[in-house]
Amino acid sequence: MAQQGDEEREFDLKWADGAEHKEPSARARMLAARWKENPPGPVPFRGEPEGVGPRRSSWISTVVVLGSVVAVIVLLGYVNFRAPY
Repeated sequence: MAQQGDEEREFDLKWADGAEHKEPSARARMLAARWKENPPGPVPFRGEPEGVGPRRSSWISTVVVLGSVVAVIVLLGYVNFRAPY
């Protein structure tokens, strides 16, 4: 059964959600105060991460993977060819 307190609480939540002005979070207030004295510098959209070198071509990775597969196939064929029956 719903108690009278639950209905009052629901009313309070509707009233609070309908407020015109909402107070910013503590983190937002902290950052606003910090940035007022020392604003952050511009950051590029999806900038390069620090400490990461230039990316290699995708064809080099493909050659390495295919070369490894071919080497395993040849090695297995050689082992099966040399195995006594």
